[in-house]
Amino acid sequence: MSASSEPRGHAAGKPGLDPQTLALVRIAVATATGDETKLRDRMVAARAMHVPPPWIDELLLQSFLNVGYPLALVAFGVWRSVAGPVMESEKGNPLPIRLGALDQAGRRGVREVYGRTFHKLMLNLRALHPAIEPLVVVDAYGKILGRPGLDSKRRELCTLAAIAMQNAPRQLHAHLRGALNTGSTRDEVDEVIAIVESDLTKERALQLWEMWADVRERSLG
Repeated sequence: MSASSEPRGHAAGKPGLDPQTLALVRIAVATATGDETKLRDRMVAARAMHVPPPWIDELLLQSFLNVGYPLALVAFGVWRSVAGPVMESEKGNPLPIRLGALDQAGRRGVREVYGRTFHKLMLNLRALHPAIEPLVVVDAYGKILGRPGLDSKRRELCTLAAIAMQNAPRQLHAHLRGALNTGSTRDEVDEVIAIVESDLTKERALQLWEMWADVRERSLG
């Protein structure tokens, strides 16, 4: 996946995530809650920080995967009220239609996120149901997560934030590792978790930090 240009306001060499990426993560968290007031406030704040609109578009498109259609549609409705109508350039941006190309792109994306556990993941998906593997590889990673407009590092951090808001510990563990596999440092993941925990109960926040401590220390990849 191609990375878009570095956002304005990011100092070269400065440790930690840039303010635009952190604003994107905050929107991912709000999308998982369905809180329209929180969504609007965080989207307005993101625009004030000059977060590129295509980044938010792509975050909300991948939210169909991470939090489901109902919450993603709510978030898109709020975003359109903040940002205005879809840009003409986006209306003419069709997805690739060749199944083989989508499958290859999807497998590259899955490998990047899951690293050495890729083959185990594929076996597990097939064991659940034969239709699940193409749904994950082609539809999720090929058609949506493989789109240009947002790099894989930011995509995975936003996925991590959204999954952390749900009761899905196995997926959360996988995406904590996925954040490292896609280029985030441990300190950057710390920043994301610090954002997420403000929207969790104390018990859930503690569980999140404990799981992350295990992944952080073991350097899994």
